[in-house]
Amino acid sequence: MTATVPVSTAPAAPAAAATGRIPLTRLTVVELRKLADTRAGSWLLIVIGLATAATSAVLLGWAADEEQTFSALYSFGLLPSSVLLPVLGILSVTSEWSQRSALATFTLVPARGRVLLAKIAAAILIAIAATAATAVLAAGANVLASALGGDGSWSLDSSLIWQSLLLQVIFVLMGVAFGALLLNSPLAIVIYFALPTVWTILGETIKGLGDAAEWLDLNVTSQALTEPDMTSGEWARLAVSVGVWVGLPLVLGTIRVLRREVS
Repeated sequence: MTATVPVSTAPAAPAAAATGRIPLTRLTVVELRKLADTRAGSWLLIVIGLATAATSAVLLGWAADEEQTFSALYSFGLLPSSVLLPVLGILSVTSEWSQRSALATFTLVPARGRVLLAKIAAAILIAIAATAATAVLAAGANVLASALGGDGSWSLDSSLIWQSLLLQVIFVLMGVAFGALLLNSPLAIVIYFALPTVWTILGETIKGLGDAAEWLDLNVTSQALTEPDMTSGEWARLAVSVGVWVGLPLVLGTIRVLRREVS
């Protein structure tokens, strides 16, 4: 006498679930969490917060009464994040390779382009959050300034709010672009700060480069974002310089990330 055992033909649930793509929103949340997961990233965020608070303390303690306004507190408060957030953007890309986590990341999400897109989205969100936090801190400091005898004026051109946000986004994306292009944290940080500075110096000292610097020097063209009512010419020069310093490195960096062998 023999017995037969029925064989189930139903597909395994885990295997079916594994074929689904991870939503970009979830990838972005993961990348946001990664920004503070490393010791360098967490300390950088702490330094940015402390430095931003320090700007308000400096103006409240040493600035003249008429200079203690929301506009001054807000503009000065954006300085630390505009300098340091791009470094966080660099580390968000290069840390995958320096800490050898790229293999795990790209095994879970084989589409490297989606990972890089999530990193870009996370960088933009952190720039928005930093700008909003600076505005809140400046508002609180302005209330305190008014109570202590300062000017306490709340006047601020509405265009400066979104222009300052755009400035933050441009520079943090420039950090992401340099990180993707070089894939090495120390080298990307040094090149990010040194190369634009050298170009600015050359543009100011060599007369033949003066006209080109007006279009290609991001340090020069971005200054227009700190003033209201930008002209069409200023927007055009900003667009060209952003294309050179952000767009081109980001395209080349994306190609390198997509093609580099993961070991």
